[in-house]
Amino acid sequence: MNLKNLHSVHFLGIGGIGMSALARYFNHMGMQVSGYDKTPSPLTKKLEEEGMNISYVDDLEHVPSAVSAQKDNAMIVWTPAMPKDSVQLNFFKNEGFELQKRAALLGMITSSMPAIAVAGTHGKTTTSSMVAHLLKQGNVNVAAFLGGITQNYQSNLLLQDDQESDSWVVVEADEFDRSFLHLHPNVAVLTSVDPDHLDIYGNGEVMLKGFHAFLKLISSGGKLYIHTKAFQKLGDLDLKKVNVTPYGIGAGEVKAVQVEALPGLFKFDFVNGEKQITGLELHMPGFHNVENALPAIAIGLDLGLSEDQIRNGLASFKGVKRRFEIHLQEEGRVYIDDYAHHPEEIAAFLNSVKAMYPDRKLTAVFQPHLFSRTRDFATGFSESLSLADEVVLLDIYPARELPIEGVTSEMLLPEIKSSKKTLQPKEEVINYLKENSPEVLVTIGAGDIDRLVEPITKWMQDES
Repeated sequence: MNLKNLHSVHFLGIGGIGMSALARYFNHMGMQVSGYDKTPSPLTKKLEEEGMNISYVDDLEHVPSAVSAQKDNAMIVWTPAMPKDSVQLNFFKNEGFELQKRAALLGMITSSMPAIAVAGTHGKTTTSSMVAHLLKQGNVNVAAFLGGITQNYQSNLLLQDDQESDSWVVVEADEFDRSFLHLHPNVAVLTSVDPDHLDIYGNGEVMLKGFHAFLKLISSGGKLYIHTKAFQKLGDLDLKKVNVTPYGIGAGEVKAVQVEALPGLFKFDFVNGEKQITGLELHMPGFHNVENALPAIAIGLDLGLSEDQIRNGLASFKGVKRRFEIHLQEEGRVYIDDYAHHPEEIAAFLNSVKAMYPDRKLTAVFQPHLFSRTRDFATGFSESLSLADEVVLLDIYPARELPIEGVTSEMLLPEIKSSKKTLQPKEEVINYLKENSPEVLVTIGAGDIDRLVEPITKWMQDES
């Protein structure tokens, strides 16, 4: 279907972060946008405020007539997270509507623009947001479909400044469900290839083959910026017509040196061969975020940004919601929230927090995400959480999964080496924290632990 002929677009799972960016795009293009999601959220509320028709009941009565009665001019966009017995999904399938997965549609939209695709099991959202922000601040005509809400723009969609002129597009290349194989990037970034989504891939070796297949999609004469650890794990890339540039802290062709952790920010020098930019400030802290900034800076320089534009753009980057988000930083009390849900992410996050506040007691509240991930990486979770002085575990957030016998949060406790560790119901967490007065508190997880952020912040502010 020619996207220009569309009149209506209906999203099944419109509240997802990637789906909502596409919904915003089509709404901006003047099409009638509607959708279904299981539960309301701040994101779906925002979409409704922007004029989109969203329902939370999976039946045909809540499908707008502009969709159901105009099959030839309507498209249905769906996510694999939709249940197989979904009333709406099965209706659209049986009636022969045009159905597209989010990733395929993103590939269609971006096929006519030079694309920068950011892949990796962690760091995609932050890195792609940094790339988009630096280019936007450097007056490059750029659009971006992001996997998180950027604090600078309060959106997961950036539109090009000039719709008529040529523009770049920045997209996240999601390995889940092999979605990234729909993309054809001119420039790619690969941040990490640690095993994940084993419910999809089966094992880490198969997942690595998926990343190899993605890298084969980079256009001839294109560029790949790849973290040094990912470069080592993938082995021979066999990308003869692609410029491959490894990056990392103190390693790779593009690297960060003189990295300094301070409360609320990190400082570092950028080095690429003879090119150096010293004294850069990143107000989204974390050693891992310094690494995420390296390909963003390199791409900015490739596209003509000046040293001052890089420096100012990086210093003005406010971060991404739920990625190392500092909610309170006062004498004696700090509260940070992060989306980390893989052992490697948790270790990177906690190591960075400890470097910022080396002499303070660190309390981590963690909600595991998915039964299968908890089972597959139980030892890694226990090891990474042991970096905290005190660990509070919540029950596993199931997301798309049914329970697995014997897999619980409690199975992580024995191997956690922290001096204090406990399992708490989510509704009792704030009372527990009040009794234990944390100095540096972090909440970690990709489930509904975000519902605790506002009440924790309010309590800590009131106590200050």
